[in-house]
Amino acid sequence: MRSRIRVGILFVLATAFAPAARADDPKPLTRIAFGSCVDQDKPVPIFDTIAAAKPDLLLLLGDNMYADLDRKLKVTPDVIRDKYQQMAKVPGFIKLKAACPMLGTWDDHDYGKNDAGAEWEHKDAAQKEFHDFFDTPKDDPRRAQKGVYHAEIYGPVGKRVQVIMLDTRYFRSPLAKGPADPKTRIVPYLPNTDADATMLGAEQWKWLEAQLKKPAEVRLLVSSIQVVTDEHPFEKWTNIPKEREKLYALLNSTGARGVLILSGDRHHADVSVDTKSIGYPLYDITSSGFNQASKNWRVPEKNSYRLAGMPFGDNFGFITIDWTSDDPRIGVQIRDEDGDATCGFKVRLSTLKGKAPASPAKAPDGVLTPADTAKKIGETVKVQFVVQSVGGKTNLYLNSNKDFRAKDNFAVVLPMKVQTGPWAKAGPDTFVGKTIRATGKIEVNKSDSVQLEIADEKGLEIVKE
Repeated sequence: MRSRIRVGILFVLATAFAPAARADDPKPLTRIAFGSCVDQDKPVPIFDTIAAAKPDLLLLLGDNMYADLDRKLKVTPDVIRDKYQQMAKVPGFIKLKAACPMLGTWDDHDYGKNDAGAEWEHKDAAQKEFHDFFDTPKDDPRRAQKGVYHAEIYGPVGKRVQVIMLDTRYFRSPLAKGPADPKTRIVPYLPNTDADATMLGAEQWKWLEAQLKKPAEVRLLVSSIQVVTDEHPFEKWTNIPKEREKLYALLNSTGARGVLILSGDRHHADVSVDTKSIGYPLYDITSSGFNQASKNWRVPEKNSYRLAGMPFGDNFGFITIDWTSDDPRIGVQIRDEDGDATCGFKVRLSTLKGKAPASPAKAPDGVLTPADTAKKIGETVKVQFVVQSVGGKTNLYLNSNKDFRAKDNFAVVLPMKVQTGPWAKAGPDTFVGKTIRATGKIEVNKSDSVQLEIADEKGLEIVKE
């Protein structure tokens, strides 16, 4: 009997989470693992590999189990609970759970429904099961709030790492769909440009602003879906384009430095970087999945922001921070099932502290943003935005998006006949990075993109910041 009691005690100890890393711990974080997408019904050997890497903290970016893979089974709160319990019994997870502290957010499959947002009928029940799985204390305020967003700051002054876990599910507005691709049968998501459409919801946006104003040297901003890359047809922040614009504006206005975005979802690994939006390189490091990535070679998804990638093979992300230098060095790697680094980069912390660009000039009342124009087809309006790229050999196309082919790109057309007066020698250097205000009729071009053509040289001006 005594031996049975002892075995029971050991099992409880093995399945309890490791003590949480504390913000008041004088030892800074130096080794952080992260990743996403694990099917509880399949082997997960990569968990042993992660444990062997001895991270100080593990960040679970979503799809921490799959509740909705069985199409014959209706997902209910009981099903979500059962799937979490299955995940909790995976030997590698038990080992990993006892070895290092964890923080997590959810994505769609552990939320309970593929690509679901605010409309999901069981989201409150799913939130309870999420907190039970992560052993959130019963009196923790997170159990009473709507959504699973959460943040922590670790380490002493001068060596602080802030982890911000976003919830891109609970409040997210419906997504717009296009026609299925006849070759791939993929139904792409199109930009939802509705003025009220949201990714995070009002309360979470307010909370995020407060978090970004807190002092920290390194900030890991966790989004279950990709932020920077915007060319594939699946879930991403530019499904609601004004929300990504809002995120970048918030990073600028709060003066947040040291930001690295961590994302999951895509069943491959990607390292993307935007060099123009926030005044320093904004990296989005995607790690997916723990056991859900394609096992065979495949063509990488289109991504003009890609620095490096791992288009197939199970993977996890690993961050190291060398605090010993006056200018700390951050190493970011994507590692495979064997623990080998397949791609990554190193960056000095000073590189992530570049001077932020001035916030775009505020548009006067009645002046539209590109996201507002889709509902104004045929009307003569004024539009204001920051030019991201310029194209055309005769007519100049002033684009709101770096990629003029992007579905949500809006273009102001400056015809050759109007390139007179102040625009006589205009070119990319004249406009890129500048805020313009244009007057003209909103039209849809042959590529189904929205544009405005300038009728005379007075219909375009560069707005002083």
